[in-house]
Amino acid sequence: MMAPATIIVLVVTALASFYAFQRPDIREKWIFNPQAILAHKEFYRMITCGLIHADWVHFAFNAFSFYSFARSIEINYGAKTMLLIYGSSMVGGSVLSLIIHRHHEYRALGASGGVCGLIFASIFLLPRSSITVFPLPIGVPAYLYAVLFLAGSFVAHRRGTGNIGHDAHLGGAIVGLLVAAAMYPALIFAAPWMFAGVLALVILWVLIFDPLHLASWDFGSKEVPAAGERLRRYQENSERNKKMAELDGLLDKVADNGIQSLSNAQRKKLEQLSQELYGRSGTANAGLNRSNK
Repeated sequence: MMAPATIIVLVVTALASFYAFQRPDIREKWIFNPQAILAHKEFYRMITCGLIHADWVHFAFNAFSFYSFARSIEINYGAKTMLLIYGSSMVGGSVLSLIIHRHHEYRALGASGGVCGLIFASIFLLPRSSITVFPLPIGVPAYLYAVLFLAGSFVAHRRGTGNIGHDAHLGGAIVGLLVAAAMYPALIFAAPWMFAGVLALVILWVLIFDPLHLASWDFGSKEVPAAGERLRRYQENSERNKKMAELDGLLDKVADNGIQSLSNAQRKKLEQLSQELYGRSGTANAGLNRSNK
């Protein structure tokens, strides 16, 4: 059966991610950034961060998980249910990240929060559902895939993998469970102990493994800076982002039309930005740093 809403969300996310790949300035404008959200009231970032991804591998993993669970929920419960769970979970993941990182220099992107909400909601909406993961010969039950999804998030978070919003998975999982319970309470009442157990698992994941670095003993925790220091850090970060966007624009022009397309002033600016941002001079070095950032 077709699931048009699922396909539309997938296509929109793919197009938005591709657009952000081509436009670093748009990526900077849409990415999750607590300072920008709180200081400049750019609350749209809590949604747009879920439309962009770090790379095509990141997108493919989220797209596979999203399609597998969103399609099943849409076919069995309708597009409204799927969209409400997905949207609420995405916002829920962003809200949790905003609370945790409100004093940190933190940036994140990806649809993982919304996807995780769909996965955990499907445990109750589709208790017998499974997902085929290559190269396994049999389907993986939804509840097991949910645990593996969180485990992968935990490992990636500890490794500090890029700007991917791994901690938003937990917020999305909690909201996905609660929205499913609110929309279909009969399903929850039919298995109350299971619902309490899954919710407790998510909470214990935070308390025991602490992937959000909530405990003061965690080596990854940060001391909360004073208000003046937070403002200084935000201003420095904002200025660096502007310089990076300007450098990317110059490098795009070089890539499309060659170095001869730059005026003398633009060449000097390219050298200056390369030196300031990466501590090196020269167009080649700037391009190398850009490809590895």
